[in-house]
Amino acid sequence: MTVYYRPIAMTDPARPEGALALAGTSCWFTSVERLERGSPARIVDLDAVPQDVLDRLTSMRAPVAGISLDRPRIMGILNVTPDSFSDGGLFNRPELALEHAGALLSGGADILDIGGESTRPGAVEVVESEEISRTAPVVAAIRARTDIPLSIDTRNAAVAEAAIAAGASLINDVAALGHDQSMAGVVARSGLPVILMHAQGKPATMQNDPYYVNVILDVYDFLEERIEFAMGAGIPRHLIVVDPGIGFGKTLQHNVTILRNLTLYHSLGCALLLGASRKRFIGTIGKAEGARDRMPGSVAVALHGVTQGVHILRVHDTVETRQALSLQQAMIGTD
Repeated sequence: MTVYYRPIAMTDPARPEGALALAGTSCWFTSVERLERGSPARIVDLDAVPQDVLDRLTSMRAPVAGISLDRPRIMGILNVTPDSFSDGGLFNRPELALEHAGALLSGGADILDIGGESTRPGAVEVVESEEISRTAPVVAAIRARTDIPLSIDTRNAAVAEAAIAAGASLINDVAALGHDQSMAGVVARSGLPVILMHAQGKPATMQNDPYYVNVILDVYDFLEERIEFAMGAGIPRHLIVVDPGIGFGKTLQHNVTILRNLTLYHSLGCALLLGASRKRFIGTIGKAEGARDRMPGSVAVALHGVTQGVHILRVHDTVETRQALSLQQAMIGTD
């Protein structure tokens, strides 16, 4: 029976002797929740945790696309699509995309994530040639103006290849290399980092009736399997970022449960990304029907993620997130 270990993250400046740093972040921990399917969870001391698990929990994560993860990083979302759930149609012309890219950068983004296919609930697949025509020119145009890391948000190998040729430095695959059998080879040959995200089902149907035996452990097992698959394809662990996939085949309660237990995923030994910006559960809890009215709730979730050792925050609202993050870091003494 698999045993899982979830560190109890703390951020107080008064850090006790013997506390361990969490995944190279300012968070620390002195105890761990031991989880096992079919058994009650219990809190254990650090000496009850296997050394290899402690090594994964405490190791500094490698830089992503040249960006160090010694502090939380902001990934700004740039959707060049007509139908994304929050900003579909707003930036699907090159000049509009470039203008918005500039706004994201001036707002404090460390990375830009460029996507040409909506993966919102109910979305239909886009022909690869169309996805390439939407994304590759935008990647090339932004790359000509700045050396900031550019991520291509795609499930398709041909789209990733075109974006890499245009200057992309990171691949963000919401299907965790499971949609296109050629994707793992493209990533491995590129030598670039990859984000592996958990999703249950395809965008068109993923929200119909999502079910888990134990959502936090089921997501963990999926990510662990995909990491092993990626490594088997020649992608080293230090180039892998994991994303638990908030809102992808999950109910409101599934999302909240994952957010409460984010530190579990540090046991995978990879950098951790959180992408919850403007998701429907934020609107439901925060009583904000429109996606673009969910900025305050999105910032609250992002700050919670940082207290759990999240390395990268994927957000729409870079200005507000950067300001809130600056204040949070000052309050906990890491500015």
